[in-house]
Amino acid sequence: MQLDQFQNYNMNKLLILILVFSIQVFAQRGSDYCSTSKILEYERLSKTNRINYPGDPRFDATYYKLDLFITNNPLFLSGRVTVKGKALDQNLTSIFLDLWSGFSVSSVISNGKNLPFNFSPGNKLNITFNRSYSPSEEFTLEINYSGRPNSSGGIGGSFVSANTPYGRPVIWTLSQPYGSRDWWPSKDTPADKADSSDVWITADPQFVSVSNGLLTGIINHPDGTRTYKWKNHYPIANYLISIAMSDYYLYETLFEYEPGKLMPVNHYVYPEVFTSQKVNLDRTIDMLRIFSEKFGPYPYPMEKYGHAQCGFGGGMEHQTIASMGGFSEALVVHELAHQWFGDKVTCRDWANIWLNEGFATYSESIYFEEKYGKTSFMNDVIAIMNHAKTATGTIYVQNTESVSQIFNSARSYSKGGVVLHMLRGVVGDDNFFRILREYLTEPGLSYGTATTEDFQRIAERVSGTDLDYFFQQWIYGENYPKYKFSWGYEQLAGNNYNLIIRVEQPLTNTNPQFFKMPVQIKYSTSTETNTITLFNDMKVQTWSIPVNGKPLSALFDPDTWILKDLLETNGIVIVPTRFELFQNYPNPFNNGTNIRYSITSRQHVRLAVYDLLGREIASLVDEQQGPGAYSVSFTISNLAGNGFGIQLSSGIYYYRITAGGFNETKKMIYLK
Repeated sequence: MQLDQFQNYNMNKLLILILVFSIQVFAQRGSDYCSTSKILEYERLSKTNRINYPGDPRFDATYYKLDLFITNNPLFLSGRVTVKGKALDQNLTSIFLDLWSGFSVSSVISNGKNLPFNFSPGNKLNITFNRSYSPSEEFTLEINYSGRPNSSGGIGGSFVSANTPYGRPVIWTLSQPYGSRDWWPSKDTPADKADSSDVWITADPQFVSVSNGLLTGIINHPDGTRTYKWKNHYPIANYLISIAMSDYYLYETLFEYEPGKLMPVNHYVYPEVFTSQKVNLDRTIDMLRIFSEKFGPYPYPMEKYGHAQCGFGGGMEHQTIASMGGFSEALVVHELAHQWFGDKVTCRDWANIWLNEGFATYSESIYFEEKYGKTSFMNDVIAIMNHAKTATGTIYVQNTESVSQIFNSARSYSKGGVVLHMLRGVVGDDNFFRILREYLTEPGLSYGTATTEDFQRIAERVSGTDLDYFFQQWIYGENYPKYKFSWGYEQLAGNNYNLIIRVEQPLTNTNPQFFKMPVQIKYSTSTETNTITLFNDMKVQTWSIPVNGKPLSALFDPDTWILKDLLETNGIVIVPTRFELFQNYPNPFNNGTNIRYSITSRQHVRLAVYDLLGREIASLVDEQQGPGAYSVSFTISNLAGNGFGIQLSSGIYYYRITAGGFNETKKMIYLK
């Protein structure tokens, strides 16, 4: 989903204050989920979300039918909703559905009999069966209710009646994440998809009423109303069921999803905007082609894809019929990508929303790459990287009560999208797109739901690589790496050289996490240019790479695969020509001193401090190091836990280095 705050900021000045940085970064991209009024409404209800989410676990919802009668002036809804389900508990005698308690429920019927019901805190409609149900046993409920839907979410709210800019009435729904209950009763969780659904909408004939799936009939009634009957044959999450109603102009096109097989691509737009938006709408066909080639066939070929124009800014990926506030290229492609990522495979809970939004965000980049080339692709990737750097917290949403946390644009959208870009860099193009295709067709996930662990499992299976380090640090960790990079060389014999690469990740209190990552280095010598991949798994790491010809340049992550800051990059670094241990400075010392040394090749280096009796009192270095010059600090704090503590006496001490066959000892003087 994207809601375009940037085109509609005059509607809500508070929104600009909250998302001003996002405006600067994404002015040309569209934006992210939610108007501030919607966020504030759900924040007000956050206590009930804890109670209601994730729906009643005692049953499996298998089918929904919404038979709705809607008036616009005044806004009123009268509904008869059929819910079919299967018991999951032993001796199931009651369930609850999620429904706004502002509705008046007149009856709940099963097998022709009225059932007892009541509302409890948290917008729960509690229903008691007249018998018990065993596991897998099916039941059917008919809920009759009426009232004014909960529209307090405002722009982008759950159920809204407004006027178009041209004075025509328009009604729309937007249920993600907790809005279904505002206008119809369901099991309100993305984890439980119904096998199919029907939506029948009866209203004044001025409305063209649109919903999911195929239009199976239009009925004109003697009282002057008109019913549109929509049938969806595919599994669907409750929040993806939608309605949109206005005096639409219908622009019908076709997409050849297989040779000789066509499916409708229908656009329901305000009549006044069709001429100006036709070029944007026509791009949908090419988008469908590109994504079908990259991700696999469009998931709903027996029904349709389309757009229904609405009054909010941005878009919402309702299954087979995206609700749209505009038709910019990035917005149209984002919502289309959701038909694969979000609709066909849906995040199992809102903590994993990046599986919807991060995937759709990076799909924009993939589209631009295929449509317009490498430069357009990289411009888009760099834009989302810059936005991702502003993210705080983990991509995995810690607080699913907060709509603003679920749909945090820098984190769930941009950083989630960048994670996919980095994964592509790690596993390579062929494996990356195979991972996406297998994720979308995996039994149990395809037309179902998934978690990050499901996606990781498939990524590891396809790539043959253990990616736990990758997902743990990027999805469940925070921040991003900051690198210092330097390079140099040493001549061996003739035209043979060693290219010396040194990478450091300085850690700070504000950026304490170390990131393990494969890093690409592009180097040029007098005779060759090549790109190599090195695995950086140490805070300070040096490699010596045999090359042909004198090294002339080296670039770190030349194709921008990693979300990072490059704090420092040095050109030619002089590689020491001999092993050497230098005199500490200052000497004598009181609080601390620095010890410098140089090594000419990669060795295991051990540097320690000893007293006059030869007892080791501090180990300063004990690790593999590459060729280079190093400096190590020795302070009283190095002595913690060695038995001497701050009682170290004034006097002479020794420091000794061992590096391969090189050994040297020097003395230093400590004065208290």
